Amino acid sequence: MTVYKSGKACVDNLIVMKALPNELEFSRCGFSVAKDVGKAVVRNRVRRLLREVVRMTSIKAGWDIVFIARPDAAHADYHDLKRSIGKLLLRARLINENEMVHARVN
Repeated sequence: MTVYKSGKACVDNLIVMKALPNELEFSRCGFSVAKDVGKAVVRNRVRRLLREVVRMTSIKAGWDIVFIARPDAAHADYHDLKRSIGKLLLRARLINENEMVHARVN
């Protein structure tokens, strides 16, 4: 809840990302997919895709991050969501240095 209220927000056409330092040695990620994205099957698909993109991305330690899907995310595939999350993480400087180079190339 604190991340929603006082976290730094970065916005894209598919995802809204809110991040807040957590003073831990690891980062925690949460996912929010509202009913305006679609029915349960669509929301679960979007949530699974977001979770997989984040799992495959090396995020800097010490942050609480919430990814909020926007309605256009219902029509996005894995690569669209990966591009969107990568762009948001780069903008917020939350992606590790070796991952930054890889994200800019793709």
